[in-house]
Amino acid sequence: MSIVEITTFRLAEGVTDDSFLALDRRIQTELVPNRPGFLRRTTARHGDEWLVVTLWATDAAAAAFQRAVDGEPLQVELEHAVESGTLHLTRYTTLD
Repeated sequence: MSIVEITTFRLAEGVTDDSFLALDRRIQTELVPNRPGFLRRTTARHGDEWLVVTLWATDAAAAAFQRAVDGEPLQVELEHAVESGTLHLTRYTTLD
């Protein structure tokens, strides 16, 4: 079994798609890879709603990542790019 982490949000006012995608690429290449238990990550959009799907080997690995990046400059930048109150994160356990 593994963990599918779904994060949805809207961009903060003034944050353009291009600037967010540049930040997202940095997160994808600098912040997330090589973390214990990380498997895959992808970003998608539907209208103004954004979605990030991250696959983790275990719930503990996902939780450890969140603790490890708290206060990291890229994570803080991401938090400022997201409209306040719109971020929702849910973790699902796969059944296979």
